[in-house]
Amino acid sequence: MVSFNNTEIAFRSKSNAKLRKAYYLFKLMGKPTLASAGGKLAELAFSLRLPIGGIIRKTVFQQFCGGESMEQCALKIEELAVSNVKTILDYSVEGKASEKDFNRTMKQTLASLDFAHKNENIPFAVFKITGVARFGLLEKVNYGKTLTETEEQEYDRALHRISKICKKAAQFKIPVMIDAEESWIQDAIDGIVEDMMKVYNKEAAIIYNTLQMYRHDRLDYFKRIHQDSKHNGYFLGMKLVRGAYMEKENERALKNGYETPIQANKDASDTDYDAALKYACENIHGISICAGTHNEKSSLQLIKLMELYEIEKNDPKVYFAQLLGMSDHISFNLAEDGFNTVKYVPYGPVKDVLPYLIRRAEENTSIAGQTGRELNLIQAEIKRRKK
Repeated sequence: MVSFNNTEIAFRSKSNAKLRKAYYLFKLMGKPTLASAGGKLAELAFSLRLPIGGIIRKTVFQQFCGGESMEQCALKIEELAVSNVKTILDYSVEGKASEKDFNRTMKQTLASLDFAHKNENIPFAVFKITGVARFGLLEKVNYGKTLTETEEQEYDRALHRISKICKKAAQFKIPVMIDAEESWIQDAIDGIVEDMMKVYNKEAAIIYNTLQMYRHDRLDYFKRIHQDSKHNGYFLGMKLVRGAYMEKENERALKNGYETPIQANKDASDTDYDAALKYACENIHGISICAGTHNEKSSLQLIKLMELYEIEKNDPKVYFAQLLGMSDHISFNLAEDGFNTVKYVPYGPVKDVLPYLIRRAEENTSIAGQTGRELNLIQAEIKRRKK
């Protein structure tokens, strides 16, 4: 069985200087007030055009991002590949809302497919629907509201962008993952992804949807869409995550007086996550999964399930995934043992990926034990090297 305590393997790619820098960074992120205030101050500094880009670039950006462009990520891709860890390039520019921005994201995603086509160390592409379509428009579609003629045209343009990405992914046979988002636009996203799967997943899982298992309805949805895939003759691709919008979801549900879609507690999320892994392994001939998790128990659970259902470690239908700069003890030890492992490598201009970086800092402080675990592992490796 894989051990996640082998810090020598986990941090083999980090020099002593980088290891110490990571230690101090996680120590700062372990202070919630400081992490939150730091993000707000950084946003303010950028709005005032203060020269703080260099500081951010050498700290949180360097820890969690591969570069400002795909080309700048090349060194990180090669560094990961030495340890048999693959890369997913993630254009992490958020909060844009113009047609110009949507077209730019589409072009970036198409370019990432071209990049992946020439590099065997990049097995997937990824994008968010809100990167190519307006949030408010998706919300109207989600609730079945009638679109104006102008909105119909806008929606057609959004679908054209999505279809163009999916078509190229199918042409290159490079799977593309479509991220999950807020519940009040997720039904619209699910409908779009299902339509793309029916077109492009006839021979293999090329289009992947994403399930946020901290929602109490996602396991049922997984089973239902699998039955649909069997009935309509297409392969199912799913990325399984716990989720990223819990506080926002609960606040909106409370404010608007409806039942929250979020699980009652973390144990319920963990139970459904592991149940989804089991369901996928039971039906592996028709389902491909990417287990996006920083949870050691779920990672070990998937290993046991693969053994139980006689799924080879390098079966392309099963991947493990973690974010760059986090949970290296999981990623590198899995890869060392021969499992398909990928790191999400975000990229984009420092100013534009700031919302992503702030979320990373806040998640590390909010996930119980996450920062402490990272710190303890880094400390253990520093001590081991000193000996």
